[in-house]
Amino acid sequence: MSQAASVVENYVGHGDNAVTAQDVSSYPARKDGETMKALCWMGKNSVQVRDVPRPSILEPGDVILKVTGSTVCGSDLHLLHGTVVQLNKGDILGHEFCGIVDEVGSAVTKVQKGKRYVASFQIACGDCFFCKQKLSSQCEKTNANTMERAMYGGRTAGMFGYSHFTGGFAGGQAEYVRVPLGDVNLLEIPEDVPDEKALYLSDVLATSYNAVHDTAVYPGDQVAVFGAGPIGQMAGIFAIEAGASKIIFVDTEPRLSFIRDRWPMEHINKLELVDFKKLSFGVTNKETVVSKLKELCGGRGPDAAIECVAGEYAKGWMHWLEMMMGAETDTSEIVNEMIEGVRNFGRCGITGVYVGYTNHFNIGSLMERGIRLIGNGQAPVHKYWEDLLIQIQKGNLDPLQMVSHRVRIEDIDKVYYKFEKKEDGMQKVFVETKFSLPACAGSPPLTTY
Repeated sequence: MSQAASVVENYVGHGDNAVTAQDVSSYPARKDGETMKALCWMGKNSVQVRDVPRPSILEPGDVILKVTGSTVCGSDLHLLHGTVVQLNKGDILGHEFCGIVDEVGSAVTKVQKGKRYVASFQIACGDCFFCKQKLSSQCEKTNANTMERAMYGGRTAGMFGYSHFTGGFAGGQAEYVRVPLGDVNLLEIPEDVPDEKALYLSDVLATSYNAVHDTAVYPGDQVAVFGAGPIGQMAGIFAIEAGASKIIFVDTEPRLSFIRDRWPMEHINKLELVDFKKLSFGVTNKETVVSKLKELCGGRGPDAAIECVAGEYAKGWMHWLEMMMGAETDTSEIVNEMIEGVRNFGRCGITGVYVGYTNHFNIGSLMERGIRLIGNGQAPVHKYWEDLLIQIQKGNLDPLQMVSHRVRIEDIDKVYYKFEKKEDGMQKVFVETKFSLPACAGSPPLTTY
């Protein structure tokens, strides 16, 4: 798209199964001139809250939501840093949101105006090969991007607010958002579940749950979680529920302290914290992350490791230099730590975002020691969100345990930079708009910046 206000029709699929997806990074100007506040990507390391045109119904299956809650995800930082390709100035960001239905298209039959819904971060058609198996993140019909197909050997589903590489759909860090195929991509929020808990069904809960179950955590397993952000935190919780006997978080402060302070007391004896900044990196005869994992797990290493960080954070100077020169898009350092750290025939799951290619990958250790390396993929939200919602309703799952801040949409650009720097003990935020309902019990107090 050459202009942020343009609309491009993409025909995805084959023959009678083809559907039309609207590629909308920022919405076309309205005849009535109505605008809204939205968080826009303005260039590498630059985001701004701007007044932009509010969305309109473009296709019969569309739903327009008044956003009542959104959040900032660790993967949004890859957009901020310009790591994800094909971002245009003015693109509206945000892939996790919930809201109240304001308008519905003529073909919408299930979603009702005035009710509350949470959206899946991926946009699924509902009837392709993958959607019929509820593997919604791999929908064949909602992302026409040719570059992704060339790089990956296949396409994934369209995603809200995550560049034209994933379809170019405007995101939900805004006061309104257009949801294509609303009957498929919206889940009704029951009256007994507040927005502050339902919101995270959009991504983080399904992603962390998928990481644990796709990697396969069995009763008695010792599990290393690389990255103690919200995804890592909830992956640790789900691993405990799966029967893990020990959870080892690898990160640094202040996140390790946040995990320790919020960890369920009945499972505190299963928790270990490893601060990688206090260890050596690849230095002979000194303690490293790998040697520490071996020590904590009887000399063999964990049964499984789950990567919840992503591939853009270089620890050594060589990877940093290669990434700056464009010789690789992602660093393999953390993946190598996982492969070398787990026991022989151990399992390593990757749920952090990796964009393209990496160098210096330890394929020898992978092959010789029989390590299972599993790409968890973008989590298929539709496969899990109904069951996770039931867990929330029953009180078995409390998403608020990872929420540290409540902020306004007007301040979300400042939140990006604070989240990036891990300032103010920021873990997961709830972003309110002028349409948000009163805060529920347990929600952090409103912080303004």
